[in-house]
Amino acid sequence: MTDTMPSDLLDHARAAKGFMPEDEGALLHRIALERLTHGPVLEVGTYCGKSAIYLGAAARQVGGTVFTVDHHRGSEENQAGWEHHDTSVVDPELGLMDTLGQFRKNIARAGLEEQVVAVVGQSTTVAAHWRTPLSLLFIDGGHGEEPARADFAGWAHWVEAGGYLAIHDVFPDPADGGRPPYELIYLPALASGAFTEVAVTGSLRVLQRTQGSAGDRL
Repeated sequence: MTDTMPSDLLDHARAAKGFMPEDEGALLHRIALERLTHGPVLEVGTYCGKSAIYLGAAARQVGGTVFTVDHHRGSEENQAGWEHHDTSVVDPELGLMDTLGQFRKNIARAGLEEQVVAVVGQSTTVAAHWRTPLSLLFIDGGHGEEPARADFAGWAHWVEAGGYLAIHDVFPDPADGGRPPYELIYLPALASGAFTEVAVTGSLRVLQRTQGSAGDRL
């Protein structure tokens, strides 16, 4: 089996709105291929499904399920007046961001509805009820301090032994980007002693759980 993204699904990933560079998406796809046979993958932060297509492609290749958690109202940086605001995903009736429809279309077009499961809700609410060990956790949710801290606290301990914690938008140099994913997810994961860094591409960091078991508090 090749670890290269199937060309048809790569086309769908390229076409979907989102902020996942192709080389980082390729790494995400590769680690999902490696881990999906061990258990489910969960993504925090769906937006329009771009990275979910990379993950779902791996699930279609080897079997398995990808859960993707998002309230679909947009992170802080997606709101009006912010850099990443996109008026095409604003509900004209409510005046609120609504990326769920775009996500569903993108996943359907890619033929991944059997592999990718949307969980619609606040990350903190879903995490409070989650009890399933994860072979791969990909955190790419809100990049403010509060959501970053909450995503680490709520989800990282569910990564199983040998599983991966992937974190997007990790910028050690403040000149390159925002600090919360680096300071409140990446550094605490390493400081916990439970994770060891195993791969880096762009702003995507991949850590492997080398101490403890799923459910053990960090």
